[in-house]
Amino acid sequence: MKTTTEIADYSVASEPWDSRYGNHRIRIRVVYEAEAAWAHIPWRRRDQKPQDKAIIIVDAKTGEEIQNVIAVNINREYGDLVFEPRTAPGEYYVYYLPNETSGWEYMPDVTYARPISKADKKWLTKHVLSSEKLAKEKWKDLPQVEVVDIQAIDEFHRFDPMEVIATEAETQELLVSHQGSAYLLFPEDRAFPIRMSHDLPARWMEKGPSKIFKGEAQRGEFYVFQVGIYACGQAINDIEVEFAELKPKDGGQAIPAEAFRCFNLGGIDEIGQPFEKKFEVERGKIRALWFGVQIPMDAVAGEYESRLKIIPQDAPASELVLCLRVTEQVLEDYGDSELWRHSRLRWLDSTLGLDDEVVAPYTPLKVDGRTIECLGRSVSLGDTGLPRNIQSQFAPAMTYLLDEGREMLAQPINFSVQTKSGRVAWSGSGVDIIKKTPGTVAWESQSKGHESSTGSSFTLQCRAQMEFDGHIEYNLTLSSNKTVSVRDICLEISLPRDVAKYFMGMGYKGGNRPQSLDWKWDVDSKQQDSLWIGDVNASLQLKLKGENYSRPLINIYYRHKPLNLPPSWGNNGRGGCEVREEEDNQVVIRAYSGERLIEAGEKLHFDFTLLLTPFKPIDTVKHFKQRYYHQYGEADKALEAGANIINIHHANETNPYINYPFLRTNEMRNYIKYVHDKGLKAKIYYTVRELSNHVVEMWALRSLGDEIFVKEPGGGYSWLQEHLESDYLRAWYDANWQDAAIITNGASRWNNYYIDGLAWLLKNVEIDGLYIDDMAYGREVMKRVRKVMDRLRPGCLIDFHSWNHFNERAGFVNCANLYLENFPYFDRIWFGEGFDYNESPDYWLIEISGIPYGQMGEMLQGGGNPWRGMIYGMTARMPWAGNPEHIWKVCDEFGIEEADMIGYWTSECPVKTDHKDVFATVYRRPERVLVALASWAKAPVECRLNIDWQVLGLDASKARIIAPVIKDFQEAASFKPSDAIPIEPGRGWLVFIEV
Repeated sequence: MKTTTEIADYSVASEPWDSRYGNHRIRIRVVYEAEAAWAHIPWRRRDQKPQDKAIIIVDAKTGEEIQNVIAVNINREYGDLVFEPRTAPGEYYVYYLPNETSGWEYMPDVTYARPISKADKKWLTKHVLSSEKLAKEKWKDLPQVEVVDIQAIDEFHRFDPMEVIATEAETQELLVSHQGSAYLLFPEDRAFPIRMSHDLPARWMEKGPSKIFKGEAQRGEFYVFQVGIYACGQAINDIEVEFAELKPKDGGQAIPAEAFRCFNLGGIDEIGQPFEKKFEVERGKIRALWFGVQIPMDAVAGEYESRLKIIPQDAPASELVLCLRVTEQVLEDYGDSELWRHSRLRWLDSTLGLDDEVVAPYTPLKVDGRTIECLGRSVSLGDTGLPRNIQSQFAPAMTYLLDEGREMLAQPINFSVQTKSGRVAWSGSGVDIIKKTPGTVAWESQSKGHESSTGSSFTLQCRAQMEFDGHIEYNLTLSSNKTVSVRDICLEISLPRDVAKYFMGMGYKGGNRPQSLDWKWDVDSKQQDSLWIGDVNASLQLKLKGENYSRPLINIYYRHKPLNLPPSWGNNGRGGCEVREEEDNQVVIRAYSGERLIEAGEKLHFDFTLLLTPFKPIDTVKHFKQRYYHQYGEADKALEAGANIINIHHANETNPYINYPFLRTNEMRNYIKYVHDKGLKAKIYYTVRELSNHVVEMWALRSLGDEIFVKEPGGGYSWLQEHLESDYLRAWYDANWQDAAIITNGASRWNNYYIDGLAWLLKNVEIDGLYIDDMAYGREVMKRVRKVMDRLRPGCLIDFHSWNHFNERAGFVNCANLYLENFPYFDRIWFGEGFDYNESPDYWLIEISGIPYGQMGEMLQGGGNPWRGMIYGMTARMPWAGNPEHIWKVCDEFGIEEADMIGYWTSECPVKTDHKDVFATVYRRPERVLVALASWAKAPVECRLNIDWQVLGLDASKARIIAPVIKDFQEAASFKPSDAIPIEPGRGWLVFIEV
């Protein structure tokens, strides 16, 4: 069919204009002088209610805004404007989406100016333009101007061709021509992604619906195309697609039907499990089906044909003929290096890194009867399948493992059902090991219990698996053969009091354990479902989950998608957790669900995970050798400062678009080569949380419904409002690159794409790892990331940064607790904005340092506190915040990477102070020792050092204490071992003890 209304020409301005006028304008031309002229503009706008948006006309020659303007007719299809030309002949610009920006620069609010008449009343009267006389349409007798074209401020902002709407008349003509059709098919090339769901594009009025698609592919290409479904006659509740082989017309080897896939109907999730999706289209709406077919490398060039059967639920099936011309050219990379091909969509179903292999420094799991060992930890199982013993072999200093383990449980972990007759006693059938690989051991057991008053029989089924990093996933299923009332169902974990020294989680800041804790579920406002408890070298995390668990959003977005209340543990608000000090020097955790009625045959799922920490010894050699320069730029500056790793943040020339580092890969490759030639490593900002609006696959991802992007009303930067309109949650924005991100779901196939994208960058750009700024994904994805990096580019690094989430906006969650499951795979942490370095030393140890989990870190907020930082091996990160250059030089002169680090938290530390608020950490080398001193006293104090000379291997009679001069840190000083050392509040010393 043909359109009945004209379509304007579209172009991009040769240079950008003042952004306050918006991103779009119409260029019109006045030929003759006139006091009033009429412009009829067929703008075909996708935005709603254009009559509520201002119109500004500017004289192109003078830059003057025309005051005498009246909008006669404004609707989505066209606008009729009358204005007073001041220059004739000449061109004028009609800005029809002027906007105003307010709010925070990194998350702006954009509002569109409302129409305000500035026209002179005399001018209106003279040209019969007053409101009461417009109906006479005398304005049509005025000279009509020429519409030259509709311009976008740049290529990225343009609407054409797929966001130029069909008129109502054209749409009605289409419907009449296909009266009785339930739906219409519009095949479309991947070069023209289907963008609108409410309006048909005018392009389709030219083409009309079709059941034939013609395209051209190259050998080896993963060829992608789309089919638009217009539900013109009825709603589409679901769709099936049947594929047929792609046959060469002149005979020969066909491409099998299995080479096809439709991304909208299902795929492979982030843990490698296949899934199916419903495909729904509301009546009157449009939605795209995105398809891909793998063309073999050895396919014979020529014409191919296949027939795809599209079968909607409750509507007639349609057959689409696919005519594909395969050329002689071969794409060795499936087409991945050319983003417009959309071949990377197959990454959505990637399984890269999904295996049970172990990554360094972890060791394969060992099984001896019911005891399972991983690096530095072991678990022995009782008859119910729950741990009977948990031991840690980590030394208190956290730098090595001991031969003997430290017991972490005072009693076996118990799952308790309490009825009016008392506790149910379990008799287990034993534990069956059902899977044993280097990385995973799985087991199951079944236990029976009886309630005497009702004769009810309970069954407790346990399925669990432990992985090489110390993660244990438990799925407990409780059922009863009779309907029975229970007073409580709880999980009890008892620890020796000397082990349960520190605590964080469930609304409690990390640090020394409270004497008691009472906590209740509040998922709407609190991102709390877990706790961590233990000592620096022996601890565990308990995380409560349900069968309805879905990863929540993180950071300030938590409330947009909070935790789901587990039906079992939550029990409609009756569940909670308590921590108590009890007799026999025990600390008991009780995660309870409260009173409830269990129906006969009902299954209650009490799922939880245990993380056995620490994960690994801290690697002080690597930590002190690797120094970060957190800024894209000249490598010489990093070298001069003593750094050897450059982190390339987003919003710069090589990595401009947040979490989509694929649009300037030549620039990134050249810069990384330059850095490598200087002997440095280069890592990039790349995570999953939000995604740039510049993502080439935006429209394909949007077609997947709410799978990838979080659905919210919208708002934010103008591009988002003008092109996405709604169904997104705005996030970070950078004005220099017009980079307006939107929030992604934490568990989706985008994680698969992310991993294949990482692999592509490792191979093609040779990045040296990742800087991860918060992450929405969990440990399953993190494991894959680590494996892919280690296998493709050994020596890659991951450093992880987070802003303090312990506040109302983020749901009062401790960052170390929230991300703990991912800690096994990091090389360093960087905590972070909002962390208070005036907090107590136990808070530093548990929430900031990373040491109890096998990590080491750096400081951020305000550059941190350099004196306190050094007792945890932490400095600031230059040049982002603070300048550790002068501390680095002293450490280099000493050779700190070769020293044994012995922290103040262990009784083995050979240097202690005689003041309760001053702490000492030792870096020991033969014949020389560096001691970091830091004060938490509120006033100036003096302290003396209590030194174990034998452990240091130094002669006390010959020893002296020297404080070297360190710029912006300390003046030079010397002390005798018996001297009192003065320390100002919040400060400290770095001193050498030497002979």
